[in-house]
Amino acid sequence: MAKLLFLPLCLPTPNLSFKFKPQQFCVRCCDRDNEDTNNNKNKKRLSKQSSWETKDSEGKDYLYRLGKEADNMNIAVGQRAGIIDDLFVGDFLGKDSDIVFDYRQKVTRSFEYLQGDYYIAPLFMDKVACHIVKNYITHILKAKVPLILGIWGGKGQGKTFQTELIFRAMGVEPVIMSAGELESENAGEPGRLIRERYRTASQVVQNQGKMSCLMINDIDAGLGRFGNTQMTVNNQIVVGTLMNLCDNPKRVSVGQDWRESDVTNRIPIIVTGNDLSTIYAPLIRDGRMDKFYWQPNREDILNIVQRMYEKDGISRDEVEKIVNTFPNQALDFYGALRSRTYDKSILKWIDDIGGAENFASNFLKRRKDKNLPVFIPPEQTTEALLESGYSLLKEQELIMETKLSKEYMKNIED
Repeated sequence: MAKLLFLPLCLPTPNLSFKFKPQQFCVRCCDRDNEDTNNNKNKKRLSKQSSWETKDSEGKDYLYRLGKEADNMNIAVGQRAGIIDDLFVGDFLGKDSDIVFDYRQKVTRSFEYLQGDYYIAPLFMDKVACHIVKNYITHILKAKVPLILGIWGGKGQGKTFQTELIFRAMGVEPVIMSAGELESENAGEPGRLIRERYRTASQVVQNQGKMSCLMINDIDAGLGRFGNTQMTVNNQIVVGTLMNLCDNPKRVSVGQDWRESDVTNRIPIIVTGNDLSTIYAPLIRDGRMDKFYWQPNREDILNIVQRMYEKDGISRDEVEKIVNTFPNQALDFYGALRSRTYDKSILKWIDDIGGAENFASNFLKRRKDKNLPVFIPPEQTTEALLESGYSLLKEQELIMETKLSKEYMKNIED
């Protein structure tokens, strides 16, 4: 009977090169928790300063929460050197790869263009300043404070300009909207925009330590009902948004889930308009909106116009003569009157450059070389101002008397 030969299986055969690797025979641990712990230790972190991998009590990381919060304004996350993704930061575009970062952050209005000394009507100052301060100290007042101040009155009486002068004097950095932003092709977009701007003003107070407010210019042009104008969904949402802000100014949602820590600072709202009676009545009720009718008296007009002409050397008596010559005119009339006195000097400056036909090419070329002729402003005199005033008055009368629309549309009613 043949003998069986048993060879050890672990011995290599003579014609095969085999290296003994002890780690191949190691027994793996069946404890999955220990395995995950080892993997986490060896896992490379995005950055030593990054908190993106930190999870909350629900197991959601920072990126999940950042994407879910629609009100997030931290657009610089992942763009600054030393925080994350240094490979994409570099020095070519600077330390911020988002080249419009500064533009996005500057949504508030500053008043560097208001150079010079202007007159602020005391009554106007008292009303606007009182409204702003009352809303900032409402937590210590035992009274119901309206969130909105509606400034209304005739056209061209300086409602917006006086308000901006008060902002500059008080150090307020407002967020300003116009009536054109109260309508959109997307339903709900203007209402959301108002809430976002309101929250932005709140962040100015919290992050910059400055007073802020939300200002909406010409609100009746965007929300007012004139004749048979149509009421749109956006009009309703905007009205509802403003009413909700008045009723609950510290809880402002822009679509995200409510969070207990999401408390907004109370921000006063100022709106301007010509006729507030065209706006939805529940919005302008006394508990929500404080109204202020601005009609400057003669003393206000004289003071404002005198301060306007002060740098031109026009005396108080000459200002009174101009105002008496053109009574019942809005304040913007006297500003336009002074602007029209520049027309002759500007025409002479155009001729010095090369005439109107060659102005475009010569102006751009000579501006680049800094060889533009010196512009000499006109010398302001009472006679020149009166001449410009009569010219403006004639244009006003032609518009009111001619009414070419009747000539073109025979069926129009008076």
